Amino acid sequence: MKTPLFQGSCTAIVTPFLAHGIDYEQLKKNLDLQYENGTAAVVVCGTTGENPTLTSDEFEELIRYTVIACHDRMKVIVGVGSNNTIHALHKAETAKAIGADGILMVTPYYNKSTQKGLIEHFSYVADRVNIPMILYNVPSRTGIGIQAATYQTLSRHPNINGVKEASGDFSLITETRRLCGDELYIWSGNDDNTVPMMALGALGVISVASNLLPGVVSKLCALCLDGDYKAASELYAKYSALFSALFIETNPIPVKAAMQLMGMDSGILRLPLTTISDEHLQTLRGLMRDLGLNV
Repeated sequence: MKTPLFQGSCTAIVTPFLAHGIDYEQLKKNLDLQYENGTAAVVVCGTTGENPTLTSDEFEELIRYTVIACHDRMKVIVGVGSNNTIHALHKAETAKAIGADGILMVTPYYNKSTQKGLIEHFSYVADRVNIPMILYNVPSRTGIGIQAATYQTLSRHPNINGVKEASGDFSLITETRRLCGDELYIWSGNDDNTVPMMALGALGVISVASNLLPGVVSKLCALCLDGDYKAASELYAKYSALFSALFIETNPIPVKAAMQLMGMDSGILRLPLTTISDEHLQTLRGLMRDLGLNV
């Protein structure tokens, strides 16, 4: 049986961009906040970190800085997904060499490979880099989803640790658990799916909301891991409207705006992402005020 890369809350951390470069001093503050609030792991260079806009040098620098800042405190998982298999391999090799604990690989967007292609794509990297891999299934972004039988095949690979499941398909999740058991761990890829997915056997969440509310997401996961789903459901219900509003525009536009409202410097967005609309900003502000957050 494999050992899960982490349990509980993993934050898909935002990248605090400056006009030129990355604000590493602010990144350190954001990482410290995560640790202080019980976050088990962070994903760096992920979708929420605006990974398509990173230069090769920034990709390496960001991993290196995060590994050093999180040493012996939180696991570091690096987003290496690409629709170019060789490119994904090179990114995975870089993450491994720098000292990351794991990698996150999204399905190859735009190319829309077959299920056979998905197996070969993920296996090609897993065969060549000895580091735990988390698959990432988010068909709403990529246009392609992973099927349960494909998960079963991939689960046999010793380096494939689990999946960030963001399909919202609970039948798929149930069938995957049945076929794979503890050979493929599951984490929720959507904050609004965390409680029901953990009730089905998921071990936590790779979260956007925890950039803003790390303590809340950590507690939510802890309650589920303890089997207290009544308390977890009550806590989720309190924050559910805000969790949903963090996707009122393309991620990470809303979460960066919400962090700024709370006085947390999330940095600027890089094109092609642009600042949140005034209407949606007021929606966020209202929901956060209703929760008693300091905005």
